[in-house]
Amino acid sequence: MTDPEAVGGLGLRWLEADGPDADIVLSTRVRLARNLQGHRFASRTDMDERRRICDGVARLVDSSSLPGGARLLAMEGLEAHSRRILLERRLVSHDLVGRVDGAEPAAGAALLAWPDAPVSAMVNEEDHLRLQCLVSGLSAVDAWSLVDRLDVGLGSELPLAFHHDFGYLTSCPTNAGTGLRASALVHLPALVLTKEIGRVLEGLDRLGLTHRGVEGEGSRFTGNFFQLSNQTTLGRSEEDLIEHFGRTVDSVVEKEREARQVLLNAGPRMEDLIWRAYGLLRHARLLDYRDLSELLSGVRLGVSLGVLKAPAIGSLNRMMVFAQAAHLDEAAGRALSAEERRCHRAEYVRAALRDPGEASTSDAAL
Repeated sequence: MTDPEAVGGLGLRWLEADGPDADIVLSTRVRLARNLQGHRFASRTDMDERRRICDGVARLVDSSSLPGGARLLAMEGLEAHSRRILLERRLVSHDLVGRVDGAEPAAGAALLAWPDAPVSAMVNEEDHLRLQCLVSGLSAVDAWSLVDRLDVGLGSELPLAFHHDFGYLTSCPTNAGTGLRASALVHLPALVLTKEIGRVLEGLDRLGLTHRGVEGEGSRFTGNFFQLSNQTTLGRSEEDLIEHFGRTVDSVVEKEREARQVLLNAGPRMEDLIWRAYGLLRHARLLDYRDLSELLSGVRLGVSLGVLKAPAIGSLNRMMVFAQAAHLDEAAGRALSAEERRCHRAEYVRAALRDPGEASTSDAAL
């Protein structure tokens, strides 16, 4: 299955739920779009040019300008299963690995990553470089600080495309300027249940933030999970964008906590919803991933409100990742059928809820 030296524990640090407001904000990502001078935008490049771009990045793996321990994973050299693992961990995009299942990735597509750091960079995606940092909780400033260091290191070695009027030049004009996109994966069940979610999301639109499903643009909303991100990248500094983003998401967190108190005062009805979700997960024999997301929403809410004493939020985060298709295949050591995955998913979740220590041991095998 997956080459453990290639994928290992990449992209899993946010699962620990040790960041601010981690019961509501699962993770924060800050991404910078960058392109190289002297090269056409990715949509215009041919195979040879894409490989020259990737070779230029590969030469920096051992550079003193970058953190030590860098690893460049060429998508062409990875098995399809390994690429799906990275996709499920939100380290790569469909554009990088190929949108059609089984399709080979484009030439020069790669991931520059560090096993012991939350930063990475996609090479030859929509832009030549997509620098990113993924951390736990509402930690926009910390994520920005880390990705900025990576940007400085790469910029000292590579000539980045920059215009004195328009800032960093990007393949999509809406990313020009800072090239910065900050996003937060948030869990807002109380706002949904109190029917306040529409008003809150409309308010975000007026403040320059947009909302999407867990899997990004065009994806459906499941399990009361939403991705919130900034829309403006031009005309403001990176610091201003990060400060505005963090303050706006924090206001959403406050509204969600207020709504949770309303639900807590609802008494048995709210507790019944939570315990039903827990009971179904604790005893299910077949589970679709969408059903798992919906039920985990209830359990996550119960833990946050203190109705449930266990499992820990970090354990719930791990379920969201390790109960996905490619991770289940990895744990089984073979490609599972759709029906087998439903069975293995239910078995994994039962074990995680019954004995967190046992679930942790199983995850280590992945």
